[in-house]
Amino acid sequence: MRKLLLNSTAIATVAALTSGAALADVSISAASEWSYTSRSSQVAANDGTSFGTDGEITFSFTNKTDSGLTIGYVVEVESDDADSAINESSISISGGFGKVVLGGNDGVGDNYGVAAKDLIAEEATPGVTSSSIGSNSDIALSDGDDNKIAYHLPAMGGLTFGASFADSGETAGTDTTQFGAKYAMTAGDAAITIGAATATTEVSGSADTDSQNLGLKVVSGNVSFLVSQSEKTSANDDIQNTGVALSYKMANGMTVGAYTFKSEDELDTSEEYTSSGVELQYTIAAGLTAVINVDDYEYTAATVNAAGVIQGTSQADAGTNSKLTLKASF
Repeated sequence: MRKLLLNSTAIATVAALTSGAALADVSISAASEWSYTSRSSQVAANDGTSFGTDGEITFSFTNKTDSGLTIGYVVEVESDDADSAINESSISISGGFGKVVLGGNDGVGDNYGVAAKDLIAEEATPGVTSSSIGSNSDIALSDGDDNKIAYHLPAMGGLTFGASFADSGETAGTDTTQFGAKYAMTAGDAAITIGAATATTEVSGSADTDSQNLGLKVVSGNVSFLVSQSEKTSANDDIQNTGVALSYKMANGMTVGAYTFKSEDELDTSEEYTSSGVELQYTIAAGLTAVINVDDYEYTAATVNAAGVIQGTSQADAGTNSKLTLKASF
């Protein structure tokens, strides 16, 4: 009898506490991957093999108010983040006016920009010893998941648009403003998407850092094609990036992809990076995928920068990078 009374009291207490509050829809998802990389490089420090791992758990909460607003809260926990366990944390408010996102999350450049390697599941392009050269044709951002405010307009036909602002603080710093837009349409059996994004980061006492991206994606049946261009300019850099990618989904659960990429700094004499690669994705089972990447690359180091100074941080390199990745989603 005592146990029944305690249970009844607990139920009554919970009911009283929740009677005036809306219950949120909660979802939990996770993703984890393990990789093995074998790299042939002219730079001794980069030549050899290595293991890699990455994982993330996402908690999402959604609540709809009586007034028609949708309130959301998202937290992403990065298990292999060396800096912080919390990778992203933001709230959102959406309704007929659009959507406002507040907190540590992506800027609109990531939401609307289109890069060629979006068709490639694993960006296995090897890094090189350079402080400036590009590695993909996406927009170059400096605010990452910093605390920011973002606004997304309601879709108008196939057009979507957004803007975001990250405030670096009271003292002179690196405030970042981003704008982005996408337009989706169909032409016969093909789905066409055009995406563009721009970002400006203020630099105290120097020229601002600006970046732009423009991309075109065409999907027809099992074939996808994407071409994109991006640019990053600052006091010491004028980097031009161009990428092209193609992928084909096969009936046996495999997806084959290929890409080519080029980056060059117009202000640093001779500096150029080129890479090309192929990728094979295979769905082993629901939620489990194997990805194989093989990339060839070549980097020509800068000899003289915009100020006429011989570069000491760049190091010429060329080689092949092969990578096996196992990806699990839950």
